Amino acid sequence: MHVRGDVPSDPDFGAVDPAHPDLSPGGLGVEGVWRFAAPAVDASVPQARHAVRDLLIAQGLTGPLYEDLVQGMLLIISELVTNAVRHAALLSPQIVVEVVIGSGWVRLSVEDNHPYRPKALQNDFGRTGGRGLLLVKAITAEAGGACDVDRTAGGGKIVWSSLPLPAAPARLR
Repeated sequence: MHVRGDVPSDPDFGAVDPAHPDLSPGGLGVEGVWRFAAPAVDASVPQARHAVRDLLIAQGLTGPLYEDLVQGMLLIISELVTNAVRHAALLSPQIVVEVVIGSGWVRLSVEDNHPYRPKALQNDFGRTGGRGLLLVKAITAEAGGACDVDRTAGGGKIVWSSLPLPAAPARLR
């Protein structure tokens, strides 16, 4: 269930380009779902990054075809976990990281119990932080994917990014 307008939000963060296909798990076949919980502490950021990297490698997303996409996904998961740790830990001492791999796509998400949607800040080069969601949006858009924020049944949120997997080139005979 998408939540729009009932909590403070950045109207452009979850803007899905209608020209792109629906990359949400509801519309496409799911091949695997992996979830793990982590405490909302700084040490969870590299742990989540390494766990996602190891999972993607174990699922065969290796080699030159996937290199840029995997690096983008690792940056996305780092930013999403960092945001949950920095901004939701008070109300959400635990976060949940989920990786869903479907036929031709991967969805990364981080769930927490904080009710407010994240706000992507504008480029302010005088600040040393606060641009993580802009980065998530940019990586997602460049890959041709979609990102959004969903409300959980318990009043928290799930921030997600779905990216299409590159098609393997046809082999010449």
